[in-house]
Amino acid sequence: MTDKEKSNEKEVIHDITHDPRTSGDDNNSLSDEGDDSLKHVVRDIDSGEINELAVVAEGRKGRRGYDTGVISGALVTIGSDLSPQALSNGQKEFITSATTLGALLGGLVAGVLSDWTGRKPVLSIADTIFIGGAIAQAVCHDVWSMIGGRFLIGVGVGLAACIAPLYIQELSPTRLRGRMVVLNVVMITLGQVIAYGIGAGFFHVHGGWRWMVGLGAVPAGLQILFLFFLPESPRILLRRGNKVAAHAVMTKIYAFATPEQVDLKVKVLQATVKKSIEITESTTFIERFRSMIFIPVNRRALIIACGMQAFQQLCGFNTLMYYSATLFKEIGFDQPTAVGLIISGTNFLFTLVALVWIDRIGRRKIMIWSAPGMVVGLVLASISFFYLTKKTGGNLVDGTQYSTAWSAIVLLSMILFVASYATGLGNVPWQQGELFSLEVRGIGTSLATATNWAGNLLIGSTYLSLMARITPAGAFGFYAGLCLLGWLFVLACFPETAGLSLEEVKMVFRNGFGIKESRRLRRRKNEIREREKGEMMTNEKS
Repeated sequence: MTDKEKSNEKEVIHDITHDPRTSGDDNNSLSDEGDDSLKHVVRDIDSGEINELAVVAEGRKGRRGYDTGVISGALVTIGSDLSPQALSNGQKEFITSATTLGALLGGLVAGVLSDWTGRKPVLSIADTIFIGGAIAQAVCHDVWSMIGGRFLIGVGVGLAACIAPLYIQELSPTRLRGRMVVLNVVMITLGQVIAYGIGAGFFHVHGGWRWMVGLGAVPAGLQILFLFFLPESPRILLRRGNKVAAHAVMTKIYAFATPEQVDLKVKVLQATVKKSIEITESTTFIERFRSMIFIPVNRRALIIACGMQAFQQLCGFNTLMYYSATLFKEIGFDQPTAVGLIISGTNFLFTLVALVWIDRIGRRKIMIWSAPGMVVGLVLASISFFYLTKKTGGNLVDGTQYSTAWSAIVLLSMILFVASYATGLGNVPWQQGELFSLEVRGIGTSLATATNWAGNLLIGSTYLSLMARITPAGAFGFYAGLCLLGWLFVLACFPETAGLSLEEVKMVFRNGFGIKESRRLRRRKNEIREREKGEMMTNEKS
């Protein structure tokens, strides 16, 4: 950039941050028709280039889990409480899959509903459903009422799973966005650890499973209370024309930024939100839905979001969350729920690894490095089950005394698989909201979340049958093959989005899946930051 261009850039920044027409809180409208100074922000986004004002606006650095985890322990302690005989494999699959079916339906409507009502109301609806579902399960006395309670819980899970990451992304500064979404997953995995711990505590208590499922109402009740103290997404506030409230939220998000930087950030965001509103008001919902397929930028984002969510489920991980206690009981562990606690604890601990590294090394690299570990873990599990079940014809027979050495290797392979999953695949797909522009973000995240739960439904409803049909060794070998395909999908299609703002990410998909383009945009953005930093240091010295 020439000295003249640098001078012009500084003059534009000065004009915007000091223009009386666009400064102060008295302008509570989104229609700044008289202010043309940010039109080039939209122009640059449309042309696929990083806008320098948007980089400056970001400022500098400053100095569901219980409900999905609890069913594993509950399934091995229900016994004959819901029917004259113990639960059959088919009934266990129905109970488990009911949650997933509810989540599929909840996830399908969540994003679209949140565009209409805002993000917070959808989360409060989810919590209310959680409470109702937990109570319904705790008091049920037959299999079908248990299935109904699990379905109700599932609807809440689907709503929360879609909106919570989206809400967090829209409230997070760019450099911490990935980490903040992972923090949500950390809380989910912590909930699973607590669920397994409670399951182990109630394992020998008659009817203890009712306490396990009923206690799910507690975290939902607490979250409803906390929602009263949380702000709405600034992008939703700007869509409603409430610039004052959006400015207040952005001040909290960018706590270390100067007032001028916050003002500029709001104005840059306002420019892109205004463009989103124009698209929304000039199109119908059906037209925007069709645009997910027929507009290349949206279609590529949707393929990646749905592909990553499908990968997350088809790898078979949730079979461990749902059936690990059942599995470890069959291979001879005396305290299967306690052993399941090891699995959920591994999931929690390695999610903390992702929390530290996902914004530092990026989403793509963390996936490329962690996915092979999943393949190795599943292949080792397949080999272990082959030798473990030789004397029972390849199938697991409850009550059989299996080799403790091979049982230990099964556990080791599961720990390797879960550790690799938690580091990458357990977190990265939930960054899905950053792939879509605001006008289709609700639709895109709904479709991606629905893909997740559709895969979950497929895996959860067929796992026990698959184990019986092609043996445990065959089932885990099958999952290993799916994991390998998922890793190849990441290598071919998944671009890096770390370091790009939500408004900048869509530029990546203008020409293909954008693996090279994302590198170029991130490099360009870093160059702008470094130049700005150098100019500031020069000014301080002078």
